Amino acid sequence: MSDDSNNSTEKFTKKINGLFIDPQIFTYKFICTCPGHCCHYGVYIDYKEYETIISIKDKIIKNMDETQSTNTGKWFEPPEKDVDFESGIAVGTEVINGKCTFLDKNGLCTLQKIAMQEGEHKWKYKPIYCILFPLTTFEGTLTIDDEHIDRLPYCNVDPNTKLTMFEACEEELKHFLGDEGFEELKNYREEYLNEINIGVNEDVTK
Repeated sequence: MSDDSNNSTEKFTKKINGLFIDPQIFTYKFICTCPGHCCHYGVYIDYKEYETIISIKDKIIKNMDETQSTNTGKWFEPPEKDVDFESGIAVGTEVINGKCTFLDKNGLCTLQKIAMQEGEHKWKYKPIYCILFPLTTFEGTLTIDDEHIDRLPYCNVDPNTKLTMFEACEEELKHFLGDEGFEELKNYREEYLNEINIGVNEDVTK
């Protein structure tokens, strides 16, 4: 996670939907040319998401290719307690053939493919961790998963891009926070950027 999120949340002042907001998302320069590498390590999902996935196991098995295991007993790690998850329990997806058990040979998520085949929202079955990356929630804070970013060749901080994490992940943030929460985030972004710009101008004039 980001350095800020590893420290106390005392430095974060804004809360939306019960989560502190790490303002680094407004300034962090980021670019992604995504071939699905972020899925190679597997993910942690909430126990409720695990139950949803298991409930559609027959659809998943039908859509898997030869690089994936159709043995449901090999899909997940044992559950463990984790307060960052809604249910208080996290379940890790296993890595099979060097990638998440639900990632196919073309770098596509089987869960997302099924939702799109059904004409549903593409993220209907997809765990929130997968949707949010390179953002994450950690110790009650919406922040940047730079620990994971640092080990990926395609999702990188890029000082030469004009895109910030906020802009690169706008669709994901709207999905996660809802329309009202996203509007509140946009307002906070404007306030924060004005504040730091004022601070920079004051330093220059001293």
